[in-house]
Amino acid sequence: MANDDIIEVTGKIIAVLPGTMFRVELTNGHIVLAHISGKLRKHFIKIATGDLVKMEMSPYDLEKARITYRMRNESPRPPMARNFGARRR
Repeated sequence: MANDDIIEVTGKIIAVLPGTMFRVELTNGHIVLAHISGKLRKHFIKIATGDLVKMEMSPYDLEKARITYRMRNESPRPPMARNFGARRR
């Protein structure tokens, strides 16, 4: 497929499904099924509910998409709580 045929859209993750699949709501209100691209898999980019993502869609099937980029949120995620177990003295 040529790059001219790709539709680039943004959306918000509304559900995380098994097998690295996601339910995404586009800015115009449509809901599509999306999977992550190979670069995101390779670099272990975590995607969670509520994240804004950039996606590529084919004009032939407007119900499916491929997530190519996770955009930074304005409010950072809270830091992970670290638990080092019981202290030994």
